Amino acid sequence: MRYAPRFIGVLGLITVAFLIFHEGPGAMLALLASAGLRLLWLVPLHTLPLVLDANGWRTLLGRARLSGGVRMSSDASASASSVPLSILFGIATVRESVNRLLPVANVGGELIGIRLLAQRGVATTTAAASVIVEGLLTLMSLYLFIALGLLCLLRAAPKFQGVGSILLCLDIGLPLILAIALLLRYGAVFERAARLLEWVFGREAPWFHLLQHSSALDAEIRQFYRPRSRLVRTVSWQLAGLIAGTLETWLALRWLSHPVTLPAALALEALTQAIRNFAFLVPSGLGLQEVGLLALGAVLGIDGPTALALSLVKRMRDILFGVPSLLTWQWLEVRAQSASPA
Repeated sequence: MRYAPRFIGVLGLITVAFLIFHEGPGAMLALLASAGLRLLWLVPLHTLPLVLDANGWRTLLGRARLSGGVRMSSDASASASSVPLSILFGIATVRESVNRLLPVANVGGELIGIRLLAQRGVATTTAAASVIVEGLLTLMSLYLFIALGLLCLLRAAPKFQGVGSILLCLDIGLPLILAIALLLRYGAVFERAARLLEWVFGREAPWFHLLQHSSALDAEIRQFYRPRSRLVRTVSWQLAGLIAGTLETWLALRWLSHPVTLPAALALEALTQAIRNFAFLVPSGLGLQEVGLLALGAVLGIDGPTALALSLVKRMRDILFGVPSLLTWQWLEVRAQSASPA
């Protein structure tokens, strides 16, 4: 199974290469050349959606607990004093970079985020619970963003024929999200999973000691469900971050000599985010992102070379923004290992 993401990634690369060859690499290179160095502004601009998303994480961490066992005030400002927004932003960049640039099926970044947050003094169970609940809230905010993208798509292309299919996916997705939310709140998911694994593998498994914290993890998750107003604020920050990412698509298309309206850019961004998050087994959505942008671009009057150029610009942004984050993460890991007692 560990080779599956790599194999899927290779298939995605082949798909991307085929689409570029089919649409004509010369046309795409001409578009990118016409945009020039202005495209590099998308790299620092990407900090805006990440800052908004990290602020949502900080809002959720209003009941953060230090590793020493001292529970902090439920006031979000108290949590912010122990885990500053700058730290959470740095961890968020590493999480995103790992998920987008490495073949980890959109899971590795979350595990690394837990580790980095724990290194900052937050109890490991609290860090894990915050990432789990934040992931659930991300699904909710993404659902709202896709619904908003559909409304914008209908405004930009009233004759679009695929509305029914998108509505069907939304209808299927909402009960699943609600079911996950209820299971995490009332189902003691990790404790039950630990008991099942203990029954199957016994207590001699080398990772059994990790399962002993399952009930504490369930308890921490339930703590993060209260108060509900904090969950609403977290989703609001996340949704604001997703909407802010629309600005990147809007500017990129203007610089690629194919300006679109903000509603059209939001529809394109919503589709891109949906592919990246729901096709999590495909590293970086390779191939799927390009096919999706080609299909939706045709609906919005965007030609094939421009749609593929937009996809390449997004991937360039991911690399230029993500590689420094990955290098920083490796430096932090080396420093942590050097500081740990022998």
